[in-house]
Order: sequence, then structure tokens, then C-alpha cells
Amino acid sequence: MGVRHVVSFSGGKDSTATLLTALSRFGRENVVPVFCDTGNEHAEIHDYLRYIEESLGIQILRLKANFDAEIAAKRMFVARDQRVGRKYDTEPVFDAQGNPVPKRDGRGNILYRAVKRDGLTVQEPIQKTRKVGGGRRVRWTNRAKRRALEVLHPTGNPYLDLCLWKGRFPSRLAQFCTQELKRNVMVEYQLGLVDSGYTVVSWQGIRRDESPNRRNAKQFEKIAPHYYIYRPLVEWSALDVFDYCGKRKIQPNPLYLQGFSRVGCMPCINCSKKEIWNTHSRAPEYLEQKKEWEILVSKASKRGYATFFNKDLHQKGAASSIVYEANKIDSIIIWSRTTRGGKQFDILSDIEDPMACSSSYGLCE
Repeated sequence: MGVRHVVSFSGGKDSTATLLTALSRFGRENVVPVFCDTGNEHAEIHDYLRYIEESLGIQILRLKANFDAEIAAKRMFVARDQRVGRKYDTEPVFDAQGNPVPKRDGRGNILYRAVKRDGLTVQEPIQKTRKVGGGRRVRWTNRAKRRALEVLHPTGNPYLDLCLWKGRFPSRLAQFCTQELKRNVMVEYQLGLVDSGYTVVSWQGIRRDESPNRRNAKQFEKIAPHYYIYRPLVEWSALDVFDYCGKRKIQPNPLYLQGFSRVGCMPCINCSKKEIWNTHSRAPEYLEQKKEWEILVSKASKRGYATFFNKDLHQKGAASSIVYEANKIDSIIIWSRTTRGGKQFDILSDIEDPMACSSSYGLCE
């Protein structure tokens, strides 16, 4: 049935340059721009999508993840949870001389595990551990059940529904938002095209200089029969991207002129201190929204705590309530105004004009 060039379009600089490249090579009739709506974007993103559609004479397909079934299943699980076990914290066991005590099976044999040492796989004894404290009940308490069942209903916002289902927000170590809200939705759509008989080329605006994780990104690769990935910008720089779009009379997303270095989620869980303060200064309503989300997701969490940000603003091993208070939106906003490791307020932050142009890419000149 032919080839479909599917461009992942986010409204950012890289996806815009990728879309322009695809259109110049293959024409509007063969290119399908797709935007995955996460429910956590700045309103400027949607305005920019309409600007691109009008400027290029195209239509951008909007897709949304749906977690209605997952939330319904969680409601059922929480309501019926009758588990009787307990979960314990553990600590390693040492003998009188301070040597690790090996773990043994029921017959007294030492248990081993395979580990890599200097590139070689070796067998080393597993250290014995013992339970600490009285443990925690595995099942949901009746109080937690009532709290969770009150809020476990689909809201229509993909990002919030995902967090209600998970009972937590994404984090740097568990960044499931990208996979659940973008990657899975896009792959499902593209596989649908393949099943319909099309050959699909998935265009992605990825540059190798963006991060260490993308340093070895391939420009072209085959994923499956009739399914390919193409990354035309892998060797470009950010300035190359802006220059390419500018020569084609396409304006950058206005958020880049407001001090935002990224224009995806508003805000992103990985925002820097500066980006958080910039969001508070220019778009405080988005942080107010996250305060409301924290209340809802905390109720859907078995432990009763959930924060949008997860900054290390507490001592290691601190109680959950202390970690929670340190990472609530209001606490994070206060922290974002500080310098010297959070010890001193930045007196210049109040002097800066929040409405002035402050591009991170030198676009204000």
C-alpha cells in the first residue's frame, strides 16, 4: 500500500526541524505528523501546533493514552485485597569479627550468585540478612482503601490518570511517563499502519549531543519487517536546528523566548532549580495544578504520600513524612529561589522581569 513517514511531533525545535525535513523530501501526502497529548503541556504547545498546521498546510494527528481499564482493575484489586502477609526491612548479618555471614539453604549449603568482576563472571556467597522491626502489612488497610477508592476514577487527563493508576508520580529512576504516554501510543499507531499493509518510517528528532544516553543514537535502523526508524538530526546541534527552521520562515515555539530550554511537559519531573523558578514566575498556574494532583495521587497511593518532584532535599533514610514535606510543590518553589545548596535565598530572583525575553539559546537578539 506504500510508505508512510510518521513524524513524532512535540512542538519543540527538534521535532519541528524533523517535520520540515520530512515534508521537503516526501511531500504532505506521504507524511503523517503525530502529536501525543500527555495532558501535561503548556497551552502554548497547542497554539504552536495550530500555527504549524496553518503555516505548512498540514493536519497534525493528536493521540492520547487511555488508562480507564487499568484504573478499573486497580479499584477492583484494592477493594478485594485481603492479603495477610507482612513486608519487613532487612539488614546484613556479620559475625563477631565483622565478617559477612553467608546465607545457607535448608540443608546448610552456602548459597551463591553470579556477579561480574573486572569483566569476568564469578560466583560469590550471598550474604545473610535479618528482619528489622515489626514489618508492614502487605495488604491495603481499610482506611487506605477508602482513601484510594474515593479518587480512583478516570479524569480524562492521561498524565494524571497514569499517576492515579500507578499510585505515584514518575521519577528519574522510574520515568514511565515517556513510555506510557508517548512511546507506547506512537508504536501502537504505527503498528496499526504496518498491519494495514503500509511500510512505516518513524521519524524522530533526536540529536547525539542532547545527552550521554543519546550519544550513540543510530541515524537509521530496522525495527521489524516494514517498520524503520530514521533520525535525521543525529549530527546536528541546537543552533543548527534553529537556523534550519529560521531559513524556512518558521518561528520557534514562543516558550523558548521565555527561558524554557524544553517545551514538552509543563513542568517536567526532571526540571532544574532554575526551570522550576522560571515556571513559578511565568506560569504559576501549572505548579498550582500539580499541587492538586499531589493531593489526588497521594490518596491513590497505599502509603498515602506522593510528590510530583523528587529532589534530594532531605537526609538519607529520612521518614516518608519528612521526604514528603521536603518535596511538596510549595517546598520545591521555596528551594528553587535559593543558592549555595539551598542555604541562601537568591536576592536577584525578585529583580528579574518575569515577562522579559530570556532565551537559553540566544533567540532574543
